[in-house]
Amino acid sequence: MFEGLSNRLEGVFNTLRGRGKLSEADVSAAAREIRIALLEADVALPVAKDLINKVKERAVGEQVLSSVTPGQQVVKIVHDALVETLTPAEGEGALKISGNPPVPILMVGLQGSGKTTTSAKIALRLTQKEKKRVLLASLDVHRPAAQEQLRVLGEQTGVDSLPIVAGEGATAIAERAMREGRSGGYDVVILDTAGRLTIDDVLMDEVVAVRDLVTPHETLLVADAMTGQDAVTTAAAFDEKVGITGLVLTRVDGDSRGGAALSMRGVTGKPVKLLGMGEKMDALETFQPERIAGRILGMGDVVSLVEKAAEAFDENEAKKMAKKLKKGSFDLTDLRSQFQQMNKMGGLQGLMSMLPGAGQMKKQMAAAGMDERKIKHQIAIIDSMTVQERTFPNVIKANRKKRIAAGSGTTVQQVNELLKQFDKASKMMKRMKKMGGKGGFPGMPGGGGMPDMGNMDPAELQEMLTKSGIDPKSLPKMPGGLPPGFKN
Repeated sequence: MFEGLSNRLEGVFNTLRGRGKLSEADVSAAAREIRIALLEADVALPVAKDLINKVKERAVGEQVLSSVTPGQQVVKIVHDALVETLTPAEGEGALKISGNPPVPILMVGLQGSGKTTTSAKIALRLTQKEKKRVLLASLDVHRPAAQEQLRVLGEQTGVDSLPIVAGEGATAIAERAMREGRSGGYDVVILDTAGRLTIDDVLMDEVVAVRDLVTPHETLLVADAMTGQDAVTTAAAFDEKVGITGLVLTRVDGDSRGGAALSMRGVTGKPVKLLGMGEKMDALETFQPERIAGRILGMGDVVSLVEKAAEAFDENEAKKMAKKLKKGSFDLTDLRSQFQQMNKMGGLQGLMSMLPGAGQMKKQMAAAGMDERKIKHQIAIIDSMTVQERTFPNVIKANRKKRIAAGSGTTVQQVNELLKQFDKASKMMKRMKKMGGKGGFPGMPGGGGMPDMGNMDPAELQEMLTKSGIDPKSLPKMPGGLPPGFKN
């Protein structure tokens, strides 16, 4: 997410950091480059112009021009301007689910935007995090098997869905859903309306009729982030005709530009409330302006990383791991569980995007040949081993390596690489024990682990990065101090 924009901005800031003092001409040149980067990222022109005006106005001041670290001051100014652009008005950011139950949430959008899947994701989120009873109802009587799709997603997530009655229209289904919500003791009813390939009167009339009938607390537009400015145009049209209260951007994980996410608030005046970050049903994130700005500027998003770690954390498994580490019996089964835990947290790329200096880290990982596919191959290699081989890797000699490679669809060379990586990980786990770490992700490049970053001081972070083969000096400095979640 935002890789293209992040890389362009990194180049601009590196130029500024290399200068002892800045002139107004330097600031103007940097602002011009930032503007080009925003437009290339498909940010709407009015939004880009407004952001650049804020940056120039604040950066030309005496405090920046005479600063000992003017480059860092400019980075902070850009960060603050991004946060202002993305931040909704007070009380608009969170989902409105309080009120007399059942609270109706109306889902609207074009066909193919991921509206039905997003409806199920929101239902799962409200069930797990808010402890709400949710009823899903599909009002899409036009697309073949649309109602059946939502029913299946409901079964997969453990959320109830309204029984399908053939021949019912959208408003009749909505009325029945609200009636069932009241009688069944549900807290929230999510109404998934029909979509169209394009905006037309038939679509709008149907959505307006449902809206007038249920009076929803939220009318959420689901838009595909990868469509860029088309998504912004769609949002403006739906807001004009129906009146939306917020937006959910899908496929954000595949959008390297990020123009839609940055433009939505400025163009429509409506807040982005949620981000779809993948195909998994739990891949839905709250839109946090400060965290998004941090990712764009390469400052990382440590708070989100710690939150993901907490969600993926299995206390029983951690206790078992601690006991094994005390005995010095860390094995390949444990390494496999670490890989799986990392996947739960969004995979390698997802983790890297939340660490400070993500761009530099990704380059170093690419140079080391570390990617998502490699991790899948390593899991397959471990799965092809016997219990004895996982527990005592030293028994794996030439013939065993050939069998394991054949069973996992890999090569003997890849098996050797995994065994070398495991050896480094084992040594790293012993070092982390001495540092007071709790284990985690020993399979990272260079054998690095991931202790609890929420309780890590800067010295520990520097040591962790160094042992992971990453030069701390190569990472961008944090404007305004350490990111949230670190000790001061």
